Amino acid sequence: QVQLAESGGGLVQAGGSLRLSCAASGLPFSSYAMGWFRQVPGKEREFVATSSWSGGSRYYADSVKGRFTISRDNAKNTVYLQMNSLKPEDTAVYYCAADLNYSDFDTLGFYGMDYRGKGTLVTVSS
Repeated sequence: QVQLAESGGGLVQAGGSLRLSCAASGLPFSSYAMGWFRQVPGKEREFVATSSWSGGSRYYADSVKGRFTISRDNAKNTVYLQMNSLKPEDTAVYYCAADLNYSDFDTLGFYGMDYRGKGTLVTVSS
């Protein structure tokens, strides 16, 4: 059974940093592109970032480019999202996802992913 378990969420002041982790099990992790989505209450779940299976290709939403960095450790079956210069508008539930196709992340959306996590809450106070 495939499981994606997010961790690292919490409360941080604006301008601060957090690192989210997503530990995967039950799938050939190094074969999958991995990525992150987020959802603000009352809004649609949106794409944040994705990494190809090797980590050699990365793609970001314009709203986080230059502030967030996605990385992965295939030996640990874990993908990370380093979030710097956080803003109150980054407050959301952040979800991890896995898909065989790197290009699907910003085209198919969260519910089009092969596997999806349950989320971790990030709150940025002003």
